[in-house]
Amino acid sequence: MHFQPSLPRLPIPKLKNTCQRYLNAQKPILSNEQFEKTTSYVNDFLIKDGIALHEQLVEKDSKNLHTSYISEPWFDMYLRDRKPLPINYNPFLVFVPEEKSEYNIQLVKATNLIISSLRFMRALKEHILPPEVYHLNPKKSDTDLFRTVTRLLPSRFSWYGAYLFKAFPLDMSQYPNLFNSTRLPKLEKDEICRDESGRHVIVMRKGYFYSFDVVNENGHIYESKTIAACIKTILEDDRATNKCSIGVLTTAERNLWADTREHLSRVGNQELLEKIDSAIFMMILDDTHIGTDYNKLLGTYLHADGTNRWFDKSFSLIVTQDGYAGINFEHSWGDGVAVLRFFNDVKDDVSKKPRFHPTDVHHIQKGAMINFKKLEFKVDNKIQNTSDEQKINYKEWTNQLSIDHVIFDKFGKDQCKKFGVSPDAIMQLAFQLALYYQKNCVVPTYESCSTAAFKHGRTETIRSCTVETKITCEAIAQKSNNLSKSELKQLIINCSNSHNTITKDAAMGHGFDRHLFALKKICEQLSTPMPTIFKDPAYDYINHNILSTSTLSSPAVLAGGFGPVVNDGYGIGYMIQDQKLGAIVTSYSKYCNSSEYVKCLEQAFKDIHQILIQ
Repeated sequence: MHFQPSLPRLPIPKLKNTCQRYLNAQKPILSNEQFEKTTSYVNDFLIKDGIALHEQLVEKDSKNLHTSYISEPWFDMYLRDRKPLPINYNPFLVFVPEEKSEYNIQLVKATNLIISSLRFMRALKEHILPPEVYHLNPKKSDTDLFRTVTRLLPSRFSWYGAYLFKAFPLDMSQYPNLFNSTRLPKLEKDEICRDESGRHVIVMRKGYFYSFDVVNENGHIYESKTIAACIKTILEDDRATNKCSIGVLTTAERNLWADTREHLSRVGNQELLEKIDSAIFMMILDDTHIGTDYNKLLGTYLHADGTNRWFDKSFSLIVTQDGYAGINFEHSWGDGVAVLRFFNDVKDDVSKKPRFHPTDVHHIQKGAMINFKKLEFKVDNKIQNTSDEQKINYKEWTNQLSIDHVIFDKFGKDQCKKFGVSPDAIMQLAFQLALYYQKNCVVPTYESCSTAAFKHGRTETIRSCTVETKITCEAIAQKSNNLSKSELKQLIINCSNSHNTITKDAAMGHGFDRHLFALKKICEQLSTPMPTIFKDPAYDYINHNILSTSTLSSPAVLAGGFGPVVNDGYGIGYMIQDQKLGAIVTSYSKYCNSSEYVKCLEQAFKDIHQILIQ
């Protein structure tokens, strides 16, 4: 937290700039007639309602210097939404397996993941976790000199010292919510609850819950063999799968789950629920065998059947029977930057210095377990019936979900740089081109961008469907045109340049989505008539993101993704590596065909590559 006091505050963009950026994003997705109407509404907003709302936002921001203008309404947006958490909100990441296969044994993998996660937590609590810093030029700034200089500077000035090295410390206010944290279902609006007194983890297997301590009263982590003894006992529990799954209730609509949880408390489960809530984190042991079925892997970590999950917890580590491991995390408390840092550090620790080895399995002493308990819920007819119904509903819902993926190994980050184009811009162009091949149109598109360079920053939207991408998609798809390959290449370069501009704007807090969102929230709070800009169908349309995209690229990530955010759209988690590009695509099969889209995406990669290599 060394840089935290001196982090810059998230800027509120100028109203004029926000309106212009909004129109720029609307232009490629609206007809000329629709765009004229929207332009008139925006111009009206700029000289009337927008001025007063903007002033209110600026005034409110000036009274809350400890945070950002987006933090409170963004939390509120997440916590008020009544949609179920899995698929709609909770993303997943899967670890690359360990090189030595014996370290992928379920018992070994689970034990090492628990210990490395606890080591990360201890470093965080003892204030020795190195701050997260974005280095513009790592060779010059990710050095001992940088760390020495910035460490010696007082916290209130340290950010400015980092800036001189062209390095940007990132907000770390979300990190404490990783541990001992959960989202509590409440009627109308959920709550995020933290209880740092918990010294235990909760393990789930076959729908049953187990608890055991992993740190002592002084915060020291118990020996690896002690933790492994608990895991081994759970893996050897030969009970049949739990017929009344309490975990599946966390897949329900939030008000239904809030009501059911209240009833669970009344019939004698309050202490047990608090035990789950206060746990450091969840460890899920699945009896699933993935083998080489990549799409099965994705479904397992995105949603599974819900009976051996607790989606409310800040995160759950999940280890399958054949040793795949990953994380499913609740999204309201934080964003990908914090989760990926945790994910990378844990993977690095497990791979380089595992604390539990395959040979240790033979030396486990069962008597070493600390405070080990099987947790048994008290169940009445209402709970049993609700659980049975939710199991059926969840299965029907997840059966509608289509998941597919593509890995394209003909080029990646390295070649993109040689071509003089942004790898991310190429991915986003490919997403547009694939949809153009499939549906002959361009659509509202969301690309997530972190604003963690600012105090309590969250995310901003990169509106990657630009005028330039539309022109390029039309030119590539309509092969009857007479453009040469060099002209097509120039169009792709234009896309890249445009994408770089809007990406930089978003990362620096100068997008338009969050600003308009905050202005609309202020209008709702004041109960004043809604300005026409927000009643315009075009505003609803641009926020109906047919393509919702996000990347968490890292050598430690085997796979990562999330569900579609609208029924008739695609959720696209993608990776950009040195020599290859990849995407995981989800959709509801009733409305969209993921497999067909993936084929179109592969063709888009091929066509773009052919143009670039000429």
